[in-house]
Amino acid sequence: MSDTEDLSLPRATVQKILSEILPNDISFTKEAREALIECCINFIMIVATESNDIAEQDLKKTISTDHVIRAIDTLGFSHYVPLLKEFVESCRSNAKMKEKRKESKFVKSGLTEEELLAKQEELFKASRERLNK
Repeated sequence: MSDTEDLSLPRATVQKILSEILPNDISFTKEAREALIECCINFIMIVATESNDIAEQDLKKTISTDHVIRAIDTLGFSHYVPLLKEFVESCRSNAKMKEKRKESKFVKSGLTEEELLAKQEELFKASRERLNK
């Protein structure tokens, strides 16, 4: 397997993105789809490399969202920065809501963490028994 194949995006994912973006009466040849996949891989590698360089300049070992946004801006895609920031904020809001729902379920259950873990183990045991039959 070549390095390019190791870095390849799942074709079904790319095809799904294309089918969602393009009108139904437009299709891609195999060569055009492969070229687009290669462009996607290269773009991701360029953004990741630039993000890493920015993180290193900031003396950070972990690439943060801010590093990615700055990389997009540095690479000349500043017109995407507001949309990207909006998307990041949406993800953060969704994560907060998900955490609140999770906490709420825990509180509403009326069980301690130990009781919930014991109940989970019972469910796993029952599931394994059904599988082994």
